[in-house]
Amino acid sequence: MPAATGSADLPLHGGRVPAWLAQRMARLGRVIVEAITHEYGRTELLRRLSDPFWFQSFGAVMGMDWHSSGITTSVIGALKRGLAPVADELGLYVCGGRGRHSRRTPDELTALGERCGLNAPALVAASRLVAKVDSAAVQDGFELYLHGFIVAADGAWVIVQQGMNGARRQARRYHWIWDRAGAVGFLDEPHAAIVDAGAADGLPRPPGARAAGLGPGDREPPREIVNLTDRRAAPARGGIVSLADAGPGGTVTTLRRLRMPAHHDVRAEDIDLGRLGKTLAAVAERGPRDFADLLLVPGVGARTVFALALVAEVVHGAPSRFADPARFSLAHGGKDGHPFPVPLRVYDETVRVLKDALARAKLGQSERLAAIRRLDDQARRIDAAATTPAELEAGVAREWAAKAELGGRTVMDDRVRRRRRQLAFPF
Repeated sequence: MPAATGSADLPLHGGRVPAWLAQRMARLGRVIVEAITHEYGRTELLRRLSDPFWFQSFGAVMGMDWHSSGITTSVIGALKRGLAPVADELGLYVCGGRGRHSRRTPDELTALGERCGLNAPALVAASRLVAKVDSAAVQDGFELYLHGFIVAADGAWVIVQQGMNGARRQARRYHWIWDRAGAVGFLDEPHAAIVDAGAADGLPRPPGARAAGLGPGDREPPREIVNLTDRRAAPARGGIVSLADAGPGGTVTTLRRLRMPAHHDVRAEDIDLGRLGKTLAAVAERGPRDFADLLLVPGVGARTVFALALVAEVVHGAPSRFADPARFSLAHGGKDGHPFPVPLRVYDETVRVLKDALARAKLGQSERLAAIRRLDDQARRIDAAATTPAELEAGVAREWAAKAELGGRTVMDDRVRRRRRQLAFPF
């Protein structure tokens, strides 16, 4: 993937991630990260985390709300918990987090430097300067409340941080990567894009999709942003401290910006139905060949192969294939029931198969991991396969109908259970 950074605008979404999902997200996040680093290395993993489209798809395939601000907090938290036991083995460390955890980032980096021999002062300086740029140099109305710092054993890093605009009920996520910051300087358009929620001309969207509330002929109105990282603002920022060894040059060649809609449900216009059709066709072609033993599991096998196909795309897919993050929510649903309840039996089977395949690959037995990759390869080779909006709607309806069979669960189920306990024990 290219050394792209960018931003994502997301609707604010309240609530907490329930323990039954948070624990599974940590397990699935860990095995996906392990698979990527096993196949492509740590640097590629960092590049993917720096891409707002891939990051959103990563969160969606893990069962989080596909469009909301909660993906950022939950993904960073899941990686911090999930990777902790294997951090030294992978050479990947996650520091920071939300609220008070973000303020502990310098201390965590200092301790990590002492333990692993990293240049802690340089990492701490990068952490503080990135936070200062996104809070002061880019005055776009979003107050930072999350700062996640992912660093590799060789000193390469990615920073993902998020700000909130309560009046607009939106959050904005900022992605940074070490080599772009080092190449163009922390104060010379380091993100490649800072895009306001109302100014998204050129944003890649699935066919027919538009920003929320706009008609076919409407233009999205620009909004004012005080952006001192814009190179045209160089005279105005003369007093701002920049890195002495980072030149002001560098041409922005890659824009990665993401604006998610306000609606919570998953609609046909949110998904590239052609790409979804190719995934379904690949499952029909490769599934019976490569997962015969898995398909013997009653009521779960074929459904798990579909989830594995979407996970395989997250592991192996090219950047251009993540313009519709909603598609990845079809793997394991969402905690709020959009597009359908999280099928816990499918989720657990997905994790089990991936862990088994990865363990075998580490021992030199790569057949199962290769079989998972063939699900993704097959989808790339299929020329034409279409899924209609009616078929998508029917598929979602089947998931709801199979909720009990697949162990489907949402946060609403948790509320019903708590209410029943309160009625049973009123004192």
